[in-house]
Amino acid sequence: MTSQTSRSSVLVSVEELGRAASADGLVVVLDVRWALGRSDGHELYRQSHIPGAVYVDLDTELAGNAGPEAGRHPLPDIADLQASARRWGLDNGDDVVVYDAGPSTSAARAWWLLRWAGIANVRILDGGFAAWTRSHRPVESGEASVESGNVTLSAGGLTTVDADGAARFAESGRLVDARAAERFRGEVEPVDPKAGHIPGAKNFPTSALLAEDGTFLADDELRSALTDHVGDGTDVAAVYCGSGVTAAHVIAGLNILGMEAALYPGSWSQWSNDSTRSVAIGPASAGELRRE
Repeated sequence: MTSQTSRSSVLVSVEELGRAASADGLVVVLDVRWALGRSDGHELYRQSHIPGAVYVDLDTELAGNAGPEAGRHPLPDIADLQASARRWGLDNGDDVVVYDAGPSTSAARAWWLLRWAGIANVRILDGGFAAWTRSHRPVESGEASVESGNVTLSAGGLTTVDADGAARFAESGRLVDARAAERFRGEVEPVDPKAGHIPGAKNFPTSALLAEDGTFLADDELRSALTDHVGDGTDVAAVYCGSGVTAAHVIAGLNILGMEAALYPGSWSQWSNDSTRSVAIGPASAGELRRE
């Protein structure tokens, strides 16, 4: 499973994963099914998953200790992540494929985090488990049994920004908010203490990256969607969301087009808990109403 283009370095199709798994069995497949406010990902995995896939718990293995100062999904300690990765059976040099139920938002968190930790060959199953089952591919139930791996991880392989860095990029119009438009505008807020967005941020919701079947848009359509929301994307410096999960999905979309952007891991869950930070409501293009 080699990388040839920007798209193929980020995504793997159902067909390609099927060929790779049957050809050599050397692909480590990770099931990262998760949804905000739900805790049934592991049970869904036990019921049915891609053969050989190992379940990964986003809340406990792909994040550190949550709290108002750090946000809901801060980056995990690298030693803890390494211990988890070894439990998943990862060895140095392994090819890794991550998937979720679709549309790959939580899988993107795993993709981003493993790259941040030094895993070069990690890709997202485009369309997730939904695409796999639509193609009538084999599944299995129960827990996969794997031998412990020997992978060595190292933090810092990708760029991150803190709240101050996010604020600076927002001031220059280079910060993107990956949340749904209604959350960005401050019309609803299902989980964090304040509604709205970081003043100066632009909204590019993850849903804008997706086709109706939950796969990423073709390159030309993806570029058009990007242009519609934030311009050509060349000046995007950092991305945030609610807690550093769906922002990784937008970063994946940018990578498909050959662009890079930093992640603000604390995201809105950290920003909105800081009483010293300003909050904006309304659409960015219509002139923001700030609320201190």
